[in-house]
Amino acid sequence: MKKLFFVLAIIAGTAFTASAQSSSSGHFSIGFDGGFPVGSSSDVYSVVLGGNLKYEQPIASATYFTVSAGYSSLKVKDVFGGGSLGYVPLKAGIKYYFNGAGFYGEGQLGAAISTESGGGTAFAYSPGIGYTIDGGFDLGVRYEGWSKNGTFSQIGFRVGYNF
Repeated sequence: MKKLFFVLAIIAGTAFTASAQSSSSGHFSIGFDGGFPVGSSSDVYSVVLGGNLKYEQPIASATYFTVSAGYSSLKVKDVFGGGSLGYVPLKAGIKYYFNGAGFYGEGQLGAAISTESGGGTAFAYSPGIGYTIDGGFDLGVRYEGWSKNGTFSQIGFRVGYNF
């Protein structure tokens, strides 16, 4: 629990600092996350489903500081007993819009906190690309890894709505 509060304090402090450095207002987005495990992760897990809330604060021309929090459910294959494992990914990063709008590249770092007793916390990283459509929709694809005594890897996607 101390780790969770520590990670949240770092994310909140960084968001506050980025907010103080910019006169423009940021925006929130809510989204659906999905993913397909890759590598050795695909031997145990079949799919990842979840959702998240993201905040983006402009820090420079076409550049945004991002923070996100969500929930991800990893579906365990029936061969391994079925069921699912829950995680709360907390990440912060940078999003850069190429040519000022539309296509972007994004990188985030953070933690994936297990909701299972004794599950612990993994280091999370996720580089990706996407496109923001006029009207507020955001479509993205990313590679995401969670490292703790090995690495869980997925190709993830997000469909979000900016408000």
